[in-house]
Amino acid sequence: MKIKTAFFCQNCGYESAKWTGKCPSCGQWNTFVEEKVQKDIPLRNTNWQPEKENGRSDNIVNLSEVSGIEEDRLLTPDAELNRVLGGGIVPGSLVLVGGEPGIGKSTLFLQNALLLKDITTLYISGEESAQQIKMRADRLQVKNDLFYLLTETSTQTIFQEIKKLRPQLLIVDSIQTLQSPFIESAPGSVSQIRETTAELQRFAKESHTPVFLIGHITKDGSIAGPKILEHMVDTVLQFEGDQHYAYRILRTIKNRFGSTAELGIYEMTGSGLRQVTNPSEILISQREDQLSGVAIAATMEGMRPMLVEVQALVTQSVYGTPQRTVTGFDLRRLQLLLAVLEKRGGFHFGVKDVFLNIAGGIRVEDPSIDLAVLCALLSSYEDAAISSKICFAGEVGLSGEIRAVNRIEQRVAEAEKLGFEKIFISRYNKKGTDFSKFNIEVVPVGRVDEVYRGLF
Repeated sequence: MKIKTAFFCQNCGYESAKWTGKCPSCGQWNTFVEEKVQKDIPLRNTNWQPEKENGRSDNIVNLSEVSGIEEDRLLTPDAELNRVLGGGIVPGSLVLVGGEPGIGKSTLFLQNALLLKDITTLYISGEESAQQIKMRADRLQVKNDLFYLLTETSTQTIFQEIKKLRPQLLIVDSIQTLQSPFIESAPGSVSQIRETTAELQRFAKESHTPVFLIGHITKDGSIAGPKILEHMVDTVLQFEGDQHYAYRILRTIKNRFGSTAELGIYEMTGSGLRQVTNPSEILISQREDQLSGVAIAATMEGMRPMLVEVQALVTQSVYGTPQRTVTGFDLRRLQLLLAVLEKRGGFHFGVKDVFLNIAGGIRVEDPSIDLAVLCALLSSYEDAAISSKICFAGEVGLSGEIRAVNRIEQRVAEAEKLGFEKIFISRYNKKGTDFSKFNIEVVPVGRVDEVYRGLF
C-alpha cells in the first residue's frame, strides 16, 4: 500500500497537502515539516475499554441525569497543587504540565504520586529507565505499595497494561515520547502528539481516570507541539523558575475546573520539593540596613495575598540613549510610569539609566505593584531610603492619580500579619471599607505628588 504523507505546521498543527513557506493559519514562516500519515485504518479497538454487558449504547444522556463531579475531587497532600488545580484533581481530567528541562516536573509528580498512599498510580516513562526513577524515588524517601511503573512508548502496549492494572491515576512522562501504531511518523511529530493525546483523552473521559501529561517546551517558553494540544486538554500548568534560585512556581495557564490566576510556590531541596505556604518569607529579603531604591508591594496572585520587594536603581546615563532594564516586570509598564513621573512630577528621568528588579525571581503582573515601583524609583532618584515597615498597594494612572485595586482588605491584613506599620493605598479604596479593625496605619493617597510628600 502506498504511504501517504502530508505537511504539518510545527507551531499550530495546520495540515497542508504541499509545502508552504508561510502557514495560512498562524502566519509563521518555515514551520512546515513533511510527516507520514495513515488514514486507511479500520475501526480502532479501544483495548482498555471494558465491554458493555447488555450491548446498549450509553452515548446519549439527558442533562438532568448527568451526575456532577465537583464534589468528587481527589485531594492530594500537596496544598499548592490542589490550589493550582482549583481544589484538587478532577476525575477524568486531562492535565498538561510544561516546563524547562531540569526544572523539576518529573520530581514534582513523582513525589505527589508517591504521597497518594491509597490511590493506585501508574507512572509511564518514555524517557527514563526504571532504575533512574527508582533512584529519584529513593532521594524523595517516600514509600508507596500502590505505585506502579511502566517504561513504554507504544500506546497500544500502554492501554493493554492499563486494562490489566486499572489505575486510578495516570502520569505520562513525556507526551512527546509516545507513539501510536496508527500513525507512521516519528515520535514527537505533530501527528503523533495529536493522535496520542487524543487516545489518552478518550481514555480519561470514558474511564473517569485523571491523566497528567508532562510536556517539553520550546526556546521561547511555549509548550512544544501543535497549539491544538493545549485546546485538547482540560488544564495547562506551567512549571517555571530561575535555575539560580531554589524556588519554583507552578502557574495555571488554562483551567476548565477553576481559576487561571492561581499559582503554587515550591522550594527545591535535596529530598524533593517543599511547599512554601508563606511566599512573603522568600520574596522579601531580610536586611538590617535601610537602603534607597527598595519598596514593598502588597500584591495578589489569585486568592493569595503576597508581599514582594521591588528594587530600583537610577543612575546618571553615560550613553546617548538611557538604558531601561527590568527583571520580573513589564518593560512597557516601567516606561509608562517613568513618563508619568516626568510629566506629572517634574522628575527628569529622561537623562537617567533605570534598572528595576522584583526580588526572589518571581514575575508580577498585578497592576497594584505600580505604586511600589514608583516609590522605589523615587527613593533611588532622591537616594533616600523608605522605611522597611511601609508597604504600598495601588495602580498608577496616566494622569498621575492613584487608582483603587481589588481585595484591599486581604492586602492590608497580610501586611499587618507580617509586622508592617503603615500601608499606602488609593483613597478611592476607602469607600465602603472599614480599616479601623486593623492594627496598621492606612494612608490614603490620590496623586503621585501626595505620595512624594508623604514619604520624603
